[in-house]
Amino acid sequence: MERKDFLRSLGAGAAFALTFPCLQGCSKDDVDGDKVEQPTGIDFTIDLNSAEGQKLANNGSFILKNLVVVVKDLSGNFVAATQVCSHESYDQVRYESIDGGIFYCDVHGSRFDLDGTPLNQVDSKTAKQLKVYNTELTGDLLRVFE
Repeated sequence: MERKDFLRSLGAGAAFALTFPCLQGCSKDDVDGDKVEQPTGIDFTIDLNSAEGQKLANNGSFILKNLVVVVKDLSGNFVAATQVCSHESYDQVRYESIDGGIFYCDVHGSRFDLDGTPLNQVDSKTAKQLKVYNTELTGDLLRVFE
C-alpha cells in the first residue's frame, strides 16, 4: 500500500491526531511562563529549619525563590542558578534529577549542567551560560548570593 492510500484509509481524524502533537510541540505560541529580566543583586538566606527550607531536606529537591532555583543536588551539595533561561529569558528553569542532575527550561528544551554550562549546544541561541550563584552554608542557614 502506498503512503497516500494509507493516509486516506486512516481518515482525517486519525491523521490530525497523529500530526497535531508534533506541530504543537514545535510552536512558539504555546509558551508557559513569562519573559523576565535576569535578576541582579541576589543575596538572600534560607533557614533550612523553616517550612521553606524543609523542602530542601532531600537530595534532588529544589525550591524557587526570588527568580532563583535553589537545589540540594544528588550528592547533597547546595547549588543555585537563575530561574531565567539564557535562551529567551523565560522564567521556567527548574532542576531535574536526570543525568546526574541538570537545570532545564521546558519552554524550548534548553538544558544546563549544574555549573551553568549548556548541554544542548546544537543551536547557538541555547549555547549561552546559565547564571549560577554562590551558596554558603553556616549551620542551618543557607546563603545564596552573587
